[in-house]
Amino acid sequence: MKHFKITLVFLFIFQITNAQQPIKPNAVEIYHKIEKLNFLGSVLYIAAHPDDENTKLISYLSNEKNARTGYLSLTRGDGGQNLIGPELRELLGVIRTQELIEARKIDGGEQFFSRANDFGFSKNPDETLQIWDKNQVLSDVIWVIRNFKPDVIINRFDHRSPGTTHGHHTSSAMLSVEAFDKVNDASIYPDQLQLTSTWQPKRLFFNTSWWFYGSKEKFDAADKTNLSKIQTGVYYEQFGKSNQEIAALSRSRHQSQGFGSSGTRGEEEEYLEFLKGESLQDKTNIFEGIDTTWNRVKNGKEIGEILSNVQINFDYKNPATSIPELLKAYSLINKLEDLHWKKIKLEEIKKIISACTGLYLEATTKSNEITKNKLFMVDLEVINRSSVKMIWKGIESFSVYKNILKDTELTNNISKIVSVELNIPNEFQYNQPYYLKEKGTVGMYRVEDQKNIGKPDIIREATVIFLIEINGITIPFERNIVYKYNDDVKGEVYQPLDIVPIVTSSIQEKVYIFPNNKDKIVSVKIKAGKENINGAVHLEVPNNWKVTPTSIAFSIKNKDEEQMAVFTVSPSKDASEIVIKSIVTVDEIQYDKDKIDINYPHIYKQMVLKPAESMAIKLNIKTNNEKIAYIMGAGDEVPKSLKQMGYEVSIIKPEEISTEKLQNFDVIMTGIRAYNVVNGLALKQNILLDLVKNGKTMIVQYNTMDEFVTKDFAPYSLKISRDRVTEENAEVRFLAPENPILNVPNKISTKDFEGWKQEQGLYYPSEWDKNFIPIISANDKGETPKNGAILVANYGKGKYIYTGISFFRELPEGVAGAFRLLANMIAY
Repeated sequence: MKHFKITLVFLFIFQITNAQQPIKPNAVEIYHKIEKLNFLGSVLYIAAHPDDENTKLISYLSNEKNARTGYLSLTRGDGGQNLIGPELRELLGVIRTQELIEARKIDGGEQFFSRANDFGFSKNPDETLQIWDKNQVLSDVIWVIRNFKPDVIINRFDHRSPGTTHGHHTSSAMLSVEAFDKVNDASIYPDQLQLTSTWQPKRLFFNTSWWFYGSKEKFDAADKTNLSKIQTGVYYEQFGKSNQEIAALSRSRHQSQGFGSSGTRGEEEEYLEFLKGESLQDKTNIFEGIDTTWNRVKNGKEIGEILSNVQINFDYKNPATSIPELLKAYSLINKLEDLHWKKIKLEEIKKIISACTGLYLEATTKSNEITKNKLFMVDLEVINRSSVKMIWKGIESFSVYKNILKDTELTNNISKIVSVELNIPNEFQYNQPYYLKEKGTVGMYRVEDQKNIGKPDIIREATVIFLIEINGITIPFERNIVYKYNDDVKGEVYQPLDIVPIVTSSIQEKVYIFPNNKDKIVSVKIKAGKENINGAVHLEVPNNWKVTPTSIAFSIKNKDEEQMAVFTVSPSKDASEIVIKSIVTVDEIQYDKDKIDINYPHIYKQMVLKPAESMAIKLNIKTNNEKIAYIMGAGDEVPKSLKQMGYEVSIIKPEEISTEKLQNFDVIMTGIRAYNVVNGLALKQNILLDLVKNGKTMIVQYNTMDEFVTKDFAPYSLKISRDRVTEENAEVRFLAPENPILNVPNKISTKDFEGWKQEQGLYYPSEWDKNFIPIISANDKGETPKNGAILVANYGKGKYIYTGISFFRELPEGVAGAFRLLANMIAY
């Protein structure tokens, strides 16, 4: 093994692929890549959210038809719920973005997004398109189509049925239909044409199913003569899996939404309704009339002939025998005038060439985070595992376009490792999601650079280009620099390399509640991004609030080391809501970011930089000294808010539930969707209800209509529905104005329902036993009153409260009225 040590500054090129464990395809997978190389057709699937996509159809089009298949999700799913952790809003959007990227790795599709923000459930497209800014989202849809250039577009939803489903759903279809008519018009968004070109898809479909007919029985009985029937229930002998099994693996990546799926086998159909474009004669062939061979591009015929022979003569035992013909095709593709297909097919054939020769290229570092203008070591590994003649010509650098290394022959199965010292330029961006860099609106993310719109992932500039000469032809291979380490349990682990600030700070609570004039301790955690950081941290508050001390000096020796700074904050005399900002000063430069790491085993680690700030609320609120036992559900941060209100809160695991354990608590509270996801509650529900009967108060937060772990989650009959109030400013009416929940210890008024975020509540009961008393009523415009937001019942000596109010959203957002209302429920 030969080692070199050199110093250079290297080439960083925008790359959107996620850092990942290197792909090492086997011969069957290589052959499949060759099949796809020989197909020049594309399909774009369009819907509103992560998990809206039909993975069966995407997998079929990508793996059976070999089409380039993309999914445009207009949003990143920011407004959904989270079954695996406490992250909500944009942090949940980061998770769901990565889940979609992982899903596409399985089903073979590509992923795209618009700038639209999933602001929560919307009941009609008019509201959706107003909050989204229709013009911007339409621009994004047209931009993605002009770049992807699909022959066929397929909508997940029906554009003709507003009000029958989520407003985002209908809007995605409406925008797709409008884009189909406008995408080829050079007068529409003409500025885009400086970077791309117009395009006209051949046809547009709606992917209908029984769901749109109301039931499987109705769909089976419907006239389908005008529908295209696609047999997607195919079996891939080479993969040993059915199309449905691959689709289930893909869909199961949506873990935050609880969409784990079991694969099926056997015949299965998908139905497409033709909407626009050239109609079909053969309704089983959506590519009818489209040349999907190499003949569709100028000078492509010879390439097609060469690659057809490669496919016919492929040697599974020795894929490297295809290299001479692949190199001929590579050179011809490089000369194509059609820049669209040239770019796509060059990347495809480069991957095939490296796979056929067992060419392994890797750029790794022993640190997962690095700061700007900081030297760090990178190991470059190159190995040719074939008899094909190769020479490592060197690497292209960022500022010096010449070969730093001497030509190095790559002998079969002899690894070459070079250790290089690199420096991160100051102009590089921190590795956070690019769409979170600037503050957007409720409905839209802000992305200034047109070239970045639609990109799915974090833009990673830290790449190395390996120049490899193969049989006399030099080919550039680009690789991300990644962090690699060995885990004693998992073995070899790869994670992205993140460029981070030299220092970040985090205020330890999102919201501080000041129920009186007493001071509160506010702690700030300072984290060093490099060694030997010295500076000071201070809190910025309005003049009518006070912080002592005014500043705290710190000195941190080691990278990743953390230090706490403790301040005392005194509130204003009058009720007020403020933002506390943490500012760190190092060498006269201020740093105001909080670094949030999102780390789950099914996605790659993500870093998000947000302003280092928290809310502080001087609130007119009265609380008693209740002790609360909190049973976590799908994950929320309500217990943190309860502690801020002054309550003594204990998290109780299901297996800990017993009469003795809970006897000393006043209130038992279950987290969101607890009766959907916490199986242990099935065996403990009788204990909980007995405690209520003997004098305790029990508060049950919302559950969905999914299967319940026990049907006896309430002491009396209660039917959960899809009823919700999505308009956060909807008028609230008091049905039981004298009830203690609206009066004790805090007098609740309609002002307490002002300033709510995203929604008022969801999955309200629609039917309930006469023992329940409904407390409030509200509804979205044009709908009937929804009275199931808060239901209370006496049960024995105690009280049982069921609520669909979105406390899990409102409390972390610092909504004052939500705190006051919950305090009354606890005191009931």
